[in-house]
Amino acid sequence: MLRHLLLLVLLGAANIGQADVGGDPENGQDLYRQCSGCHEIGQGAVNRIGPHLNNIFDRPAGAAEGFRYSTGMQRAANGGLVWTFETLDDFIENPRRLVSNTRMSFRGFRDQQDRDDLLAYLRWFSASPGNIPEAAPTAAAIDHEVAPEVLAIIGDPAYGEYLSGECTSCHQASGATEGIPSITNWPTEDFVTVMHAYKEGVRAHPVMQMMAGRLSNEEIAALAAYFESIQ
Repeated sequence: MLRHLLLLVLLGAANIGQADVGGDPENGQDLYRQCSGCHEIGQGAVNRIGPHLNNIFDRPAGAAEGFRYSTGMQRAANGGLVWTFETLDDFIENPRRLVSNTRMSFRGFRDQQDRDDLLAYLRWFSASPGNIPEAAPTAAAIDHEVAPEVLAIIGDPAYGEYLSGECTSCHQASGATEGIPSITNWPTEDFVTVMHAYKEGVRAHPVMQMMAGRLSNEEIAALAAYFESIQ
C-alpha cells in the first residue's frame, strides 16, 4: 500500500496521474503475467522471446538493441511507428491489426479497462513521458528448472534443421502465427526450458509432451540452435 501511495504521489507530481491514463497499475501488474513469459520488464530486464519493455513509451518500434524483430515489425518501424499511449493501446487490443505478420501470438486484450490498467503498469518502467522513476524490479517468469549441464549443451543447427520437420508441420519456420505460437528466433535457453517442461510433464499438452518425450537432450539443443538461427 505504501509503495502504491508513493507511486501516486510521483505520478501526480509529474502531472500524469491515474486520471490521465485511466488505469490501475496494480491490476495491470496482474494482467502483465500474461506477457511475462515472453517480455521482461524492470531492473535487469533483457530481450528474451520478445524484447524487453523498459522505457517503451515514446520508443520507436523495432528499437530494442540486439533483438531480432519480425519482418512485419521491421516494416512498421521503417514506416515510422512510435510506441505512444495510442499506438500501444491499438497494438495490445489486436497486435495483427496494427502490425501484420508480427510473431507475437498474443490475441490481445479486448476490454478497454484491461488495456488501460496494463499501460498504467508499463508506465512505471518508462522515463518518458513524465520522467517516472523506475519501480522495483519485476521478477522474470520462471517456467521450469533445467539442470545447468543440460542448458550448457551446444546444439548443432544443421542437425536441428534435419529434425525440425515434425515441428514445422505446425510451427511455421517463417515465424507466422495462425493460432499456433511462433518458435522462430526464440533464445536457445527459453526453447530448451520449454521443451524440458513438456518432456517432464510440467506443461500440460499431450501432443507436445509426446514430441518432447521422444527427444534426447542433444536433439532438443539442436532444435533450439536451429530455430534461434533462422533468418
